[in-house]
This record gives sequence, C-alpha cells and structure tokens, in this order.
Amino acid sequence: MIDDRPHLLRPAYDVAVIGGGPAGLGAAVAAREAGAERVLVIDRDTEAGGVLLQCIHSGFGLHRFGEELTGPEYAQRVLSEALDDGVDVVTDAFVLDVAPDHSVTIASPRHGVVSLQARATVLAMGARERTHSAIRIPGDRPAGVFTAGLAQRLVNIDGVLPGRRVAILGSGDIGLIMARRLTLEGVEVVGVFELLPHPNGLSRNIVQCLHDFDIPLHLSTTVVGIHGRDRVERVTVAPVDDARQPIMGRAWDVPCDTLLVSVGLIPENELSQELRLRIDPTTMGPVVSSTMETSRDGLFACGNVVHIHDLVDFVSAEAELAGRHAGRYATGQMTPTDNVRLLPGANVGYCVPHTVSTDRDHVVYLRVRTMLDPCLLRLRTPDGTVVHERKLRYVAPAEMVNLKLRPSLLQGFHGDSLIVEVVPR
Repeated sequence: MIDDRPHLLRPAYDVAVIGGGPAGLGAAVAAREAGAERVLVIDRDTEAGGVLLQCIHSGFGLHRFGEELTGPEYAQRVLSEALDDGVDVVTDAFVLDVAPDHSVTIASPRHGVVSLQARATVLAMGARERTHSAIRIPGDRPAGVFTAGLAQRLVNIDGVLPGRRVAILGSGDIGLIMARRLTLEGVEVVGVFELLPHPNGLSRNIVQCLHDFDIPLHLSTTVVGIHGRDRVERVTVAPVDDARQPIMGRAWDVPCDTLLVSVGLIPENELSQELRLRIDPTTMGPVVSSTMETSRDGLFACGNVVHIHDLVDFVSAEAELAGRHAGRYATGQMTPTDNVRLLPGANVGYCVPHTVSTDRDHVVYLRVRTMLDPCLLRLRTPDGTVVHERKLRYVAPAEMVNLKLRPSLLQGFHGDSLIVEVVPR
C-alpha cells in the first residue's frame, strides 16, 4: 500500500519513530492510542512495510489477527492502521542523528536535510543479514554468492532468478523459505548445509520447506570453499567435529552455480551506538526496561533492533508496548519503574526485557543455548532460592521462549535480581 498523500512535515512531534516496518508502524499506532497527537514514522525505503513486502509466503498474523496472512497483507494492515489513526509517514528518508533533546535530523530527496523536534523517540530499525564475508568462507569470489534475503527480494520483487542450481549455507528461516521458493520456480536446490548439529529455523519451516520437497538437510556440515572464476562452479563442504572444526579428510565438492547464505541476522544498531546507548553484547541490541525504554530517558526500542524475533506477531506485541509508553512519556503521563533485574543463567543466552517490576504483568522473551528435552524453566535468586518453575516439553536455540511473568509468581520475593535458567528434568 503506497501512501500518495503529500508529506508536509510538522516542525514538532510528540513521538518520532525511526523505521517503517511492522515494529515502527505498530509502535506509532500504540503511541497515538496512548494520547500522543502528533506521531511521525521515518523510513529509509521508498515504501513503508519493511522486509514483509518481499515475504510473499503465508504464515503471518495468526497471533495478532487470528488468521493466516502473507507478508504484504500483514504490512498493509498495520500501515492502514497507522494512516487511519493520523500517523504521518515519511519514506525515502534517512535519520542522521537524534539529539539528547529528541530533535531528529533527517535527510531525504523531498525535504532535504531538516531537524524535527520530538518529545520521545522509538528505535525500530530492524535487522540486516550476516554476509558470507562476515563468516570468512575461504575460496574465490565469483558472482553467484547471495544472502538469502537478497535472493528473496530478487525473486519476489524483481522477478529474477539468482541461479539454476543452488546450495544453501545455514538453516535460518529465510534460507529454508527460499529453498522452497526456488524449488517452486524450477530451480534445483542441491542441499541445505548447517554448521550446528540442529536446525536453526522453526520446526514448521523444516517440515514445510525441506521435508515436503525432499530437499536434503546436512547437519554438522559447512561450506569450506567457493570455487569459480566468473561464476560459482562448485562449493566444497565438509562435516565438522564437536569443536565445529571442519574434517577436511571427509570433504566433498557440490557442483552448483549459486550459493545462498542464511547465517543469521544482526540488529541494525549503528544509530544506537552513535547515541551511546547501553548495548547487550549477546543480543547486540539496546538494553531495555519492561517499558522498552533504553538507557536514555524517553528513547524506546522494539522489534529486531532489540533482539531477533521468530514471528512478526511478537514484534508487533513488543512494538505496542514500546509505543504505548513512548506516548505516555511524550504526554507527561507517569511511566512505571522496574525493581528487578533479570540475569541469564544456565543454558539461557539472554532475556528481554532486562528489568521488570514485581507489581505488573510482563512477557519475557529468552533464547536457550542448547536443545533440552524435557526441561524446567526456573526463576531463582542469586543465593539459590527457587521463586518459580515451569515445565517445558523441549527448548531449542532456534525457537524463542516466552514467559508470562505475573505478580502472583513473585509473591514473597523481595530481592533486586532474578536468575533465569533452563535445566533438565
């Protein structure tokens, strides 16, 4: 959905949202509902909607809308909500700086370089893909090496096939979805090669994208060489040992003309670093409170810029939380404070938010380091006192765990920190 109305920027806004994907649009709507009269969404692409515009497969919206939508359908719904609520959306604009007083400097072909005053700011810049150069694959540098997301844009937006015989490194969700998409377009997918001993995507994508199309998945296997002069001709793959080091004596060549790399996403936090926000070294996103406020007052963050989500529905839920409290902050309403720090413990990589309160409901998102089946999700004090336990059928690093934390679960707890751990049972 393209907004063709004239974009007349106002000199001042209650809330400025940086990023026009599902997180930014959801935060803008929530800010309006919380009382913010003037809300602006700034997006650097030519059309708001984020990466959803190239995700033409279904599977979105089951939690938020109660029905299965494609990516563009989900994007249009949240964009329509924002426009109907009177949110200003400016596209093809790049944010250069956010000052301590929340004045936002943007550059765009339509408006030039302008500075807008805001009372609160929401960061919703999303994430970018990790490239093959980032993981230092040895070999030649011919044409035919793409990230899975770029290949998705080429096929779904531009109508261009990246190749005819494709190997995929990494079992992230985008790579799995592209394995199915390319197969449907008549491309031969020779295999998906995953360094870890377990898949790195959602179970439903493993089944629907690989098993249903008889695409082989090679676990504990990685690409150790790219060969080709002008175009990829073959890749060398090898199994890895327990230390994830390739066993070169068992390596073999796979003829192909294209290599897709699906090895994870990195939160887009260059702006956050320039603003000197406190960054979590595990998530590579800002440290946030239960209201999604960062280490700078009045500056909130949500979505993949904070941590990588599995489902866009969870992004929208987190965005509503950030937008609501940004709207409250901008209109002078009292914002709640936290009194408990959440610390990742055994087999837990991170927890978001990083702090919570004992007098309100929260949803805590966490990821585990290794698979466990079955297991216990446990909250305990640093001295070992167990505050809460919950049985889980299984956990996997590729699937985010949600914990609904209610005040009733913390009755009798009076400390200032809780350790979150996932242990065998």
